[in-house]
Amino acid sequence: MHDLLARFEHHTIGLWKKHGIRQAGFWTTIIGPSEQQLTYMLAWESIGERQSRWKAFESDPDWKAIRAKTESNGQLIVNIQSSLLEPTAFSSVM
Repeated sequence: MHDLLARFEHHTIGLWKKHGIRQAGFWTTIIGPSEQQLTYMLAWESIGERQSRWKAFESDPDWKAIRAKTESNGQLIVNIQSSLLEPTAFSSVM
């Protein structure tokens, strides 16, 4: 978890900014099925924006180099779950 958090803090966030990917927050689990869980939310204007910006990020040579370097001692992520959420009419984030 320490290595994953360091990669986000020192590398991934900057690359996301470069590609216009906006984070809404990061959380680590203190009570739940696993204390080795990181949850984050990203803000998108549309699914199309998500697809184009994420594709650009994933194909960025800087990201590929950072990922390879930070995983030189082994994979940092075991499982990824993605969900796209839509706020309800009464949500405070509307």
